[in-house]
Amino acid sequence: MSGRMKKIWWWIRRRSHLPMVIIATVVVMVLVFNEDTSVELNAKYQREINELKREISRNLDSAEYYKSRRLAIEHGEADLEHIAREQYHMQRPSEDVFLIKE
Repeated sequence: MSGRMKKIWWWIRRRSHLPMVIIATVVVMVLVFNEDTSVELNAKYQREINELKREISRNLDSAEYYKSRRLAIEHGEADLEHIAREQYHMQRPSEDVFLIKE
């Protein structure tokens, strides 16, 4: 061996802890190459979580709208009649209803 290689080998033997190097190598391999704990899979799950959080925030306003409609139906007869006429095309016996389609 050359003098430089001897110095490197001497440094590795004196300074490194072989069990720690082996443990660190195994941990890195488990984190990178294992399917269940891979970094790529964790990144995919994090993207999916962020997408679902955005969807929840987009749907909060419609949830509030339907909650207010439900409360209006439960507490007011006029609102119930208005919704029944508007959505279900109900009418009183003496009325004529005309539907205009565009």
